[in-house]
Amino acid sequence: MTVLDHSSVVTRLRAAGCVFAEDEAELLITSARTPDELDAMVARRAEGLPLEHVLGWAEFAGVRVAVDPGVFVPRRRTEFLVERAAALAPPGAVVVDLCCGSGALGVALLARLTDGELYAADIDPAAVECARRNVAAAGGSAHHGDLFAALPAALRGRVDVLLANVPYVPTEEIALLPSEARVHEARVALDGGADGLDVLRRVTAEAARWLAPGGRLFFETGERQVPSAVAAVTAGGLVPRVASCEERYATVVVATRPAEGAA
Repeated sequence: MTVLDHSSVVTRLRAAGCVFAEDEAELLITSARTPDELDAMVARRAEGLPLEHVLGWAEFAGVRVAVDPGVFVPRRRTEFLVERAAALAPPGAVVVDLCCGSGALGVALLARLTDGELYAADIDPAAVECARRNVAAAGGSAHHGDLFAALPAALRGRVDVLLANVPYVPTEEIALLPSEARVHEARVALDGGADGLDVLRRVTAEAARWLAPGGRLFFETGERQVPSAVAAVTAGGLVPRVASCEERYATVVVATRPAEGAA
């Protein structure tokens, strides 16, 4: 058995092309319970498995969430979406995390609210199984199914914050993604159809029926997709507003259901 120290772990990770080898080495070393486990974890990471899948968890927007093999890894840029939602959520918000993956967005948002209800949903059974553990720990529930069909009917017209981290990579661009995503994450969590907006259009077509008056839909999109995304929001009867964060290269659309009686 070879006992790995920090330097040798960094060397192996760098040789495998890991850009943040120093930081990753520290995480792997502190997470491993035995030298053999560390060796196995380093080997899996060097083979291209996402760090979060090797560790079994991810840090996202101030919370730690379990991330099982094959489940979409929450991206740091998406923390901007959570920040926008937290700034606009009313007290005691009813929150839905649609296309939830691990449930990271909903859990992170609920951690920033003084009170709230959390419901998560995904079409991928592996994601729902993972999300159930994360969401239950936050006092919420996770549901398996296709978009709104997965949600309890009693939520219709009651949702204050709808987080929809829908897949928005155009089908032809899937092959251009880093192998960590392309090989190790479910395609259903990445593939947004021909222009990347197929799933989004389905969400915006139904969102107004699930949102409370004044409730908001939050979703991330690519910069060049903004005009088409805004058109989908408007067609769904919602009022769009676009927010950007250059530092994280993130673009978020906030779509509001007009309050009753609003012009």
